[in-house]
Amino acid sequence: MQKNMYFDYFGGDCFAAVTEGDTLVEFHLDSAGASDISGNIYKGRVVNVLEGMQAAFVAFGQAKNGYLYAGDIPAAEGVGEVTQKLSVGVGDEVMVQVSKSPIGTKGARLTMNLSFVGKYLIYLPGTPFLGVSRKITAEAERASLIAVAEKLRFAGDGLIMRTRSPQADLKTLKAEAKYLRGLYLTTKAAYADAAAGDLLYRDADLHVRLLRDIDLKEIDKIYIGSETVYKRLGAALKEIGKKNTAVLYSGEREMFDYFGIEQQVFNILRSHVELKNGAYLVFDKTEALTVIDVNTGKFIGNTASLEDTVFETNLLAAKEIARQARLRNMGGIVVIDFIDMEDPAHRAAVADALREELKKDREKCNVSETSGLGLVQFTRKKSKDDNTVMLTKSCPYCKGSGVLLSDTYIAFKIKIAIKNCFAAGYESAIVELNAGIFANIQAKRMFAHTLKNSWKDKRVYMIPHRTFHEEYFTVRGDNSDVLTLPDTAKLLY
Repeated sequence: MQKNMYFDYFGGDCFAAVTEGDTLVEFHLDSAGASDISGNIYKGRVVNVLEGMQAAFVAFGQAKNGYLYAGDIPAAEGVGEVTQKLSVGVGDEVMVQVSKSPIGTKGARLTMNLSFVGKYLIYLPGTPFLGVSRKITAEAERASLIAVAEKLRFAGDGLIMRTRSPQADLKTLKAEAKYLRGLYLTTKAAYADAAAGDLLYRDADLHVRLLRDIDLKEIDKIYIGSETVYKRLGAALKEIGKKNTAVLYSGEREMFDYFGIEQQVFNILRSHVELKNGAYLVFDKTEALTVIDVNTGKFIGNTASLEDTVFETNLLAAKEIARQARLRNMGGIVVIDFIDMEDPAHRAAVADALREELKKDREKCNVSETSGLGLVQFTRKKSKDDNTVMLTKSCPYCKGSGVLLSDTYIAFKIKIAIKNCFAAGYESAIVELNAGIFANIQAKRMFAHTLKNSWKDKRVYMIPHRTFHEEYFTVRGDNSDVLTLPDTAKLLY
C-alpha cells in the first residue's frame, strides 16, 4: 500500500498529512499562533512553591506560568525518587523544558530533566539512564542495544535507543550522539547570559519532526507546497538516499483538495463516523476523557448468529478507533463502549485487536482489560491539544456549548474555492463573506504571498457582509472586461 506525506503552508501555518492508500491516517497543524511549545527549553524563575502538592509554578516567558513537579527535578545524590522533596525556592532561576504544552486552561508542564531528540537517539544530559524504545520487544536485541548505548554514552549522561536505532551503524550513532550533546552545550552556554523568560532552545519545525520520527523507508512520496521548504528538505533527503521521494507540488488546485485530503480533515470534526459495513461510531469529548460508542447501524450481518455479527462489528470498530486516535490526536483517557458480547474469547480478541492497531501509533498507548460493564479503556500520551481544538474555536452563538471553524480554516477553504475558480479558466474571482473573517484576512495578509506569485495576473475581489454567518461564503468567477460590483467590494491588497 502506498504511503505518502504532504506538507502545505498558509498564513504562517504548516498543514501536514500522512496517507495510506487514499486514507488519511495522520494530520498535524503547526500554527504560528498556537500554543504547541513542547520540547522547547527556557530560562525560568520560580514564582510560587506549593509544598503540599510538591510542585512549583515557574514564569518562563509565556502567558501562563508552567508547573514543575518534584519528580521532574533532578534528584540530589542519595535521594530516591519517592522521597525526593522540592529543591527549588521562590526567586530561583532554573533551566526548564516543556514536556506538555498548555492545554485549555492549564499551563505547560515543565521538567528540569532535559532531553534532546534525534533520529536514532534521545540524549539525556545529567540523567545516567540507558533505555531502549518500547517498540523493540526482542530481549536479545534490547540487550544488544543497551551494550551499544554503553559505548556511546557520555559520563554522567544517559541515552535512549529509538525504534530506528538498529538501522544505523556505530559511526552514525556516534555522530548523532555528539551532535545532540553539542545542542545541549550550546543551550547551557546560552542559559548563562539569558534573562528569565528567554527561549534557549526551540524544538524542530513540524516537517523536521515528522521526517525525524517517521520511518522514511515506508514513505513513497513527500509532496511539498513550498519551494523554499522543498529545497531545504531536498538536501537532507539526499543524504539518506531519498532525494527522489520529495515532489514540489505546483498544481492549479490546492494540494490538500487535489489529493482528497481536505474533506477527510474536515471529517475529523464530526462526532459520527461511519464504518465500512454500515455500522458507526459516536465520539463524545469532555475535558477529561473521550467516550466512543459503537453501534451496528445498518449492518445486519452475514450469518444467523447475533454474536458473530456483533464480534465482526467490534473488530472493525477497534481498527477504526485506533486510526481515529492518531488522526484526531486524542490524548488522555479514552473509554470505548463496544457492543455487548457474550463470549469471553470474543471480548479478549477485540481488546487484543485494539492493542495491535495502537502499536502503529508513535504516541504511548496502554489498553486495560474489559471492565465488568463491558467497557474498554486506553490511555494515549497527550502533549498538546487534539486536532478538533486546533481546527475550531468557541462558538459565540451558542455561548460556549459548541464550536465554529477557526478563521484560518475558513480562509483556507476560501483559498481552495478561489484556486478552483481560476483552474476553471476565470481571470477574476468574486468572494462574498462575513465581514469579520474579511477583516482578519486583511489584517493577517493571509493571501499576500499567493497574490504576489501564482495569482499575480489574477484579480480577487471580496465583498464583506455583516449579516453573513462566519462560516458562510460564496465564490464565483468572472471574465468580463468591466465588472459590476457594489461599493463595498474590495480588491484584495
